[in-house]
Amino acid sequence: MPFGPQQPTPISHAADRQRTIYVAGASGIKPIIPISETELQSQAKQALSRKAYDYIAGGAGKEHTVSHNQSAFRQWHILPRMLRDVSQRDTSLELFGRKMHSPFLTAPIGVLELAHKEGDLAVAKATSSLGVPMIFSSQASYPMESCSALMGNAPRWFQLYWSKSDELVKSLVQRAENCGCEAIVITLDTTLLGWRERDLNLAYLPFLEGKGIAQYVSDPVFQQLMAEPDLAAPEKRKVTATTLQTAFKLMNRYPGSFVGNLRSGKPLRAVRKFIDIYSRPSLNWQDIPKIRAFTKLPILLKGILHPDDAKKALEIGIDGIIVSNHGGRQIDGAVSTIEMLPEICQAVQGKIPVLLDSGVRTGADVFKALALGASAVCLGRPYAYALAIAGEAGVREYLLNMMADFELTMGLAGCKSLSEIGRACLRPEHPF
Repeated sequence: MPFGPQQPTPISHAADRQRTIYVAGASGIKPIIPISETELQSQAKQALSRKAYDYIAGGAGKEHTVSHNQSAFRQWHILPRMLRDVSQRDTSLELFGRKMHSPFLTAPIGVLELAHKEGDLAVAKATSSLGVPMIFSSQASYPMESCSALMGNAPRWFQLYWSKSDELVKSLVQRAENCGCEAIVITLDTTLLGWRERDLNLAYLPFLEGKGIAQYVSDPVFQQLMAEPDLAAPEKRKVTATTLQTAFKLMNRYPGSFVGNLRSGKPLRAVRKFIDIYSRPSLNWQDIPKIRAFTKLPILLKGILHPDDAKKALEIGIDGIIVSNHGGRQIDGAVSTIEMLPEICQAVQGKIPVLLDSGVRTGADVFKALALGASAVCLGRPYAYALAIAGEAGVREYLLNMMADFELTMGLAGCKSLSEIGRACLRPEHPF
């Protein structure tokens, strides 16, 4: 059965991917996005406004966690084995009953319209053409139904921020199930917004312009909540030229006509209601099982970093874990995901899948994560950079490059399938 609306273009063998790039280069044609992640980020920075770039690239505080996520991968070294006949390589796996070509998913990234006008729609088209599962963000720029309509039978999950309204949570989860999502990912580490210096220096939060709230304004329960008084009194704003400019953007961004939005006041009420209820600092372990009454889909918890929390997730019947620190956007100086992965895998004893995000940049990183026990990884910021540079085509090229890089790393390490990637394939930087 095809993944997307049409049969996807066959995924090339890694060597074929290299050959395609080199042959095109002989005709003076370079890749549409840089191969190097460093250059990818640099080129995206040139393509984006400062506010957009800093929102996507930024992290909490001095961004030590952002850098540590990546540097921690260098504490592990691949130990290749020779003469193992890796002429045929299989990177496929099965996750929650779905066959996947490669051990990748795209992590949920909010407000993708900052990177490209098609935002989530472009990512949906790129991922579905390759059969890579996309995790829809709660803070999306387009409703999940609009993305699903482009994806045919392609795999997709939904990432949930548990708001102050359980009715809204129920509505979002059931919408996700109705539009073909195959799992629900509950993000745990954003019950409060981290101290993000870049955004604070620019005094910029895209939600105040009505960006990144498409899942909410398209939700019938949220529309009902907009009629209720806010839980906190709205702050008084000084009216300036910038205030008027923000209001203009908000009226244009909200569904409906500019004049109709201006008269109804709905866009401003929507932003206020979103800010008022989107996060839930009181969220605790007793709340999580409630979701079983809303959906039959597998439930994963995203943001687990402590092995005791992993054990607790297992005790309450969670179906999977994503080891994540939100790409370093929440706590400055937090542990990296790759350093905590072995302990978390040890805690769950293979009873449920463990995925990892935050800091994954190369095929070697993916290999190391799998060797330390991850079932799959979620790719984050780099695909947003590719989106900023070349839209849908950029995301697709980035994913193809990661597939090739991983497959070659796997083969060169002496492994011909994911089942052969294990702890024996690695050596720590400091073994004693």
